[in-house]
Amino acid sequence: MDEWSNLEQAIEQLAASGAVEVHEDGEWLAGLDGFRSEVRRKGKQALIHLWSSESNLVRTITRISACEPARIQLEVQRFGRTKPGRLEFLSTTARRPAARIGREQFRERFARMLAEQFPDARVESLTTAADLKHSFSALYTRGVMTEGRSSWAVMGAGPAESAAAFEGVLSFGLLWLDWTRQRAERRAIEGLRLFLPEGQCRVTLERAHALRPGVGLEVYEFSERDWRVRLKEASSHGNVESWLTPRKDVELTLAAARNAIDHIRSLLPDEPEAVETSVPPATHEVSFRFRGLEFARWTDGRIYFGLGDDRRLLPRGDSKPLQSLLRKLSLKRSPVTSDTHDPLYRGAPERWLESVIRADPTRLDARLDPRHFYSQVPALAAGERGVIDLLGVTRQGRLVVIELKASEDLQLPLQAVDYWLRVRRHLVEGDFRSYGYFPGVEFHPDPPLVWLVAPGLRFHPANEVVARYLTSDLQVSRIGLSENWRRGVRVVFRQ
Repeated sequence: MDEWSNLEQAIEQLAASGAVEVHEDGEWLAGLDGFRSEVRRKGKQALIHLWSSESNLVRTITRISACEPARIQLEVQRFGRTKPGRLEFLSTTARRPAARIGREQFRERFARMLAEQFPDARVESLTTAADLKHSFSALYTRGVMTEGRSSWAVMGAGPAESAAAFEGVLSFGLLWLDWTRQRAERRAIEGLRLFLPEGQCRVTLERAHALRPGVGLEVYEFSERDWRVRLKEASSHGNVESWLTPRKDVELTLAAARNAIDHIRSLLPDEPEAVETSVPPATHEVSFRFRGLEFARWTDGRIYFGLGDDRRLLPRGDSKPLQSLLRKLSLKRSPVTSDTHDPLYRGAPERWLESVIRADPTRLDARLDPRHFYSQVPALAAGERGVIDLLGVTRQGRLVVIELKASEDLQLPLQAVDYWLRVRRHLVEGDFRSYGYFPGVEFHPDPPLVWLVAPGLRFHPANEVVARYLTSDLQVSRIGLSENWRRGVRVVFRQ
């Protein structure tokens, strides 16, 4: 048996022994996960062919550098290149997570897609490596592509990612654009090119309407069938989705539930104001919350109570189980409790923050008119989110979009954009007056203000970078609160 046959057998044995990775010039070729192989003699040299469902590789072997039980290293020649390369087969103690393999496979496919669809471009340094210092996520593949005298920051998300990853790509893309522009030496970075699977561009295209022209954003979608790309126009998604429930419908629902509201509040005579009510969008139900945490719902004359998914019907004439729950909430969900690690204390922090601000909006800013303050108005088609949307108005008639967050959230500025775009549209179209909101208010013609509100130490460092790329029509302020905000609103800074 000659050396090439021995090599083929050694590769097969290594692959059969367990997890094995293929590396070329130090780079892991995830597309060859679960590869098959063939070695064929070619004169004094040999050809090696590796293939899998995701990738294909052919190289000329010029020398076997190492052939060990857990490691095989070959010196190889790649077609069109004069300098020899290094191909390695490495046995690993554990298989990498499927998500990591999938992202690396997408990086390789993404590189080929860019080379095929942009043949005159040169793509540099595509990576999926996370970088916590600069808030670069491993969910996306990022790099730089150069066409003639122009360079672009590029970022792509693979088809296997979640809806949240597709929605969040613009924030991470702006961070990558900012980083590349700061470090560009020979060529200026023209803008940002984002690549998303078909059907996943809507949120990004909506948010594009709130960016400065200098961002230079281009959004492409690609097909998994043939990996062809198509440029999407932001103008085609100008009508963002949201709706307004007529205010009279909200008032009628609250009036129908009046007896239930009064009864539930009477079960907690020492602090009835801690029991808040609201009508969730697109329903005729009443939600009951204790300092932001929902504990009951009224629907069609019946009351269902409990926390989370543990709900049961309140028996007629027997309110003791509900009263017991309220007393427990009063004890555990108190701003002066000593047990701040209790789940009932820590649950629904954004909703608790909302209840504190709604108690006296002027503590947040004296310009606010406390008579007009709405939550989830307008309602977003996306439904429940990780932030709380509030809409107020100054005494001079300027609408104010308020986004509340109790913890760090890199996406906060663009989540505010989602709400601001909708509020601005309803303002321009006169919907607030038509649907009974802000009665007697003469609206200021300027676009709504945006206030991002969070405990002072809970703003993500990336928020300021992302906000710099928003249109000048969108005036953003950060309002930092004291860390003990549960005891009352105290503003510690405004930026």
